[in-house]
Amino acid sequence: MKSISNISGVGLRLPHLTEMGATLPPAGWLEIHPENFLANPHAAELLAELSTHYPISFHTVGISVGSITGIDRSHLNRLRGLIDRIHPSLVSGHLAWSTYGKEYLNDLLPIPWNEETLRVVTTHVDEVQDVLGRAYLIENPASYVGFRSSTMPETEFLYELVRRTGCEILCDLSNIVVSAHNMGYDAYRFIDDFPADAIREIHLGGYTPEDDEATPDGRLWIDTHAAAIAAPSWDLYKYALGRFGVKPTLIEWDNDIPPLPTLLGEGAKADRLMQAAQLPCGDDEESGRQNRSKGQYADAC
Repeated sequence: MKSISNISGVGLRLPHLTEMGATLPPAGWLEIHPENFLANPHAAELLAELSTHYPISFHTVGISVGSITGIDRSHLNRLRGLIDRIHPSLVSGHLAWSTYGKEYLNDLLPIPWNEETLRVVTTHVDEVQDVLGRAYLIENPASYVGFRSSTMPETEFLYELVRRTGCEILCDLSNIVVSAHNMGYDAYRFIDDFPADAIREIHLGGYTPEDDEATPDGRLWIDTHAAAIAAPSWDLYKYALGRFGVKPTLIEWDNDIPPLPTLLGEGAKADRLMQAAQLPCGDDEESGRQNRSKGQYADAC
């Protein structure tokens, strides 16, 4: 197993798989959706070869820890088989539900933040970690609706999930930017309240503004991973580096996928910001201006 350092990685999607294997460009690490490889032997062979050159991370999309009908053990066992073959450094998934019984839904659906849901998710995260034999990273979701049945903040839910299961956290900063806009909260205060000690990985991805049909003249931000990383996400990333320290940072681009050099260029920008975050504040003029512009958040430096 190749370990993942505190540098940028890129999401490896099937359109780039052959080019990546043929050219072996400079990338810190690669993250894949394992579901794309479970039924594709040729892609799995190419991935196995790439794993000899790059550290690999698995980001699952089919585990559904929020489903009340339980985990699909057949899928989980197949995932364990691929893990045993590729030996990824990290394995992560979403704090959401996407299955009901044997039905799979092509979306990540939200859950309420309350004790009942916490018990369900805790049971399923424990099960996943037992089968996989490793810590499972849980990613904070992008939010578009809230629930009247929620009784705690999302950050408290995450803290308690970590305490009960020993899982770790994948902090998706672009999801925080999207959720803060859609739900009307302060993204920087959310970072202040986030369970920083449990973070093993950060995600950055693009979002798409769309008309909000429920609110005249309103705009929703949709977590599409179909565009370059927007300025609000880069700004929050700078702030988060001051709060969390540098972490392995993944560039996600799943739709309208650009040429591979464009993806690697976004990763290079993240690397520059991580390098700047490790300088004394007085040596990093850009970071200092950014923090001072946030007023009450200036103490992040």
